[in-house]
Amino acid sequence: MSHHIKKLIEEGEHQMLDFKFEISDSKKIARTLVAFANTDGGRLLIGVKDNGNISGIRSEEEKYMIQTASEMYCKPSVEYIAKEWTINGKNILEVIVPKSKFHKHKAPDHNNIYKVYIRVKDQNIVANQILLKIWKYQNNKQNVKIAFTDAEMYLLKYLNENKYITAKEFINNTKICKKEAERILINFTLTNIIKMEITEKVIFFSINDNKNEDY
Repeated sequence: MSHHIKKLIEEGEHQMLDFKFEISDSKKIARTLVAFANTDGGRLLIGVKDNGNISGIRSEEEKYMIQTASEMYCKPSVEYIAKEWTINGKNILEVIVPKSKFHKHKAPDHNNIYKVYIRVKDQNIVANQILLKIWKYQNNKQNVKIAFTDAEMYLLKYLNENKYITAKEFINNTKICKKEAERILINFTLTNIIKMEITEKVIFFSINDNKNEDY
């Protein structure tokens, strides 16, 4: 049993693994739960410090705060499995969150405004409007029509000559409005012509070399 947890700890925090020394804020934990559910799923180890040192859960109340986070502060609620392990006499709570198949979950931000979060590396970030619109199209199974106007042709030419482009660069370079630029980027992403890549600081688009990739 302990080997399983120690192996996870050795991996360090990443897109599908997060460490928490303790749970003192159900709303903050809710953001992690929805970010995992909205992305690739993941595991939360409670009673483990950021540096990987095992501290153990501090009270039984922390177990109930996970439940509170899921049921009260995740919209809709996030499914999870909780397991408790004992290592070196200290209890660790492992919370396993599967990837959600049907919903895009929201959690409150620091101003109690509910937003959709995704997991990028070891960070929980708010999903941008382009990604939300892509999800909406996919959920509604809407047909996408591609028109090759000057703006579309510019995008393809630019990405064949450059590694990537941001939405802002696309707007500035073509002088088209934000709404039209987003429509083109969304349609090209939905048809797998380009792919959207999200980092902690910037969201950019590049030619999709893997045409079967899903979003």
